[in-house]
Amino acid sequence: MPRYRLTIEYDGRPYNGFQAQAAQPSVQGAIEAAVKAFTGQQIRIAAAGRTDTGVHATAQVVQVDLERDWPAQTVMNALNAHLMREAVSVLDCAVAPEGWHARFSANERRYLYRILNRPAPPALDQGKVWHMKKAMDADAMHAAAQALVGLHDFTTFRDMACQSKSPVKTLDVARVSRVGDEVHLVFEARSFLHRQVRSMTGTLAEVGVGRWTAAEVRAALEARDRTACGPVAPADGLYLTGVGYEGE
Repeated sequence: MPRYRLTIEYDGRPYNGFQAQAAQPSVQGAIEAAVKAFTGQQIRIAAAGRTDTGVHATAQVVQVDLERDWPAQTVMNALNAHLMREAVSVLDCAVAPEGWHARFSANERRYLYRILNRPAPPALDQGKVWHMKKAMDADAMHAAAQALVGLHDFTTFRDMACQSKSPVKTLDVARVSRVGDEVHLVFEARSFLHRQVRSMTGTLAEVGVGRWTAAEVRAALEARDRTACGPVAPADGLYLTGVGYEGE
């Protein structure tokens, strides 16, 4: 049974998150329905990560196990044909190597958070950015974010419903920069806790508008206390932008 590796993008707004749920639209459900329409198979796919309701992706990775050995291009084209009414698109398809798994073989996840920082609200990107009217200092946010880089107990930035066995994670990259009217926050790590990126983003945004200092961000991290976290950023501006695998 061949395993296919799909790279997909999606607009998270129409879906109740990535993971399939009864009577709720999901990205997983849309892809599995497309597979059934194409092959007749009722399958369960696996993904590199499960994004929340409203979170987007430009390069999510999923695996699909099919009974028949189809050309990868045929699989991609057929799935896209059956996804035309969905906000999901297959960008690439390849036959996966022996033993490869979309989730367990991944050694890096990359996220981007977009903050639209201008007085006027978004017209074209509504639901795809977090709109902040007050001017933000991206350099101050970047400096404060460096306290989060490295191996830490991220309990402060961990959602109460997180199912991870440990709050200890290694954050490899935390980068903040201004791109025109937007402030971009980039985070890279092997794995993340539930809503960790949105929690860190909301806290760093407080630095950007002058309500928090870098020292207060460090103190919040060291508190290991969820109540020490700043406001949690909305799902709108968050994107899963890439997944890394050994040897790539």
